[in-house]
Amino acid sequence: MSGGSASSTAPVVSIRDAALRRGDRELWSGLNLDVHPGELVAVLGPSGSGKTTLLRAILGLEPLSRGTIELGFERERSGTRGHGSRRIGYIPQARPLPRDTSLRGRDLVSLGVDGHRFGLPIPRRGDRARVDALIDAVGARDFADRPVGMLSGGEQQRLRAGQALADDPPLLLCDEPLTSLDLANQQAVIGLIDRHRREKDAAVLLVTHDINPLLGKVDRILYIANGRFTLGTPQEVLRSDVLTALYGAHVFVLRAGDRLVVVGAPDAEASHHHHEGEEPA
Repeated sequence: MSGGSASSTAPVVSIRDAALRRGDRELWSGLNLDVHPGELVAVLGPSGSGKTTLLRAILGLEPLSRGTIELGFERERSGTRGHGSRRIGYIPQARPLPRDTSLRGRDLVSLGVDGHRFGLPIPRRGDRARVDALIDAVGARDFADRPVGMLSGGEQQRLRAGQALADDPPLLLCDEPLTSLDLANQQAVIGLIDRHRREKDAAVLLVTHDINPLLGKVDRILYIANGRFTLGTPQEVLRSDVLTALYGAHVFVLRAGDRLVVVGAPDAEASHHHHEGEEPA
């Protein structure tokens, strides 16, 4: 397993006694999690379990009902941050952009370079070179000047990765970045995320329905289900007895070739081919 288990370094993300409710339903509570530089933590669980909500809380878009989230590079609570921190790279779910989107591929990448993603772009000297370098890094040279709406889902997701990595963020949040991508593009996007993690010693928190493409790269798994969670290495978490206790129902983890398949978990097969979308409001 690759990645950073640097317990001696200060965490990039430090979550303490965190809880989150939606209406009268508690999604999870008592969450304590430190993510260190160079570490990749995958977040698994069925739809509606609060995985996307966790990322939104780290971004400062969703208030916790209890607890704190502290970023090593900001040292402040999640509730006080704006949603545009340039120290956080964010790769969203791979939802196709409208076919009539007028942006070119390079324009999408440049949103992460030439000014604030949520404000007016402010061109700076060297921006074009930086955009070109990012385009090359994500393997998008051949389609960077085409309208993004005409590109495939995998091509669009490579460009989103380029945008997210524009500021060499010490923290990368990925929300189902592999959804709807074929195997080749899944591996390409994972490769980009993993390379950034290793070369920049960045912390990565990645929500996914399918752990299989990440096996061998992920350091720890946070598995949320049934209002509870378990945290540990893949070998510690992806076990029949552990997931049975988590779900409160008989769950079996089977190995099929080099893939893991979870059988019996409500709405949570390890193949996880259904799409999560946004967490329910």
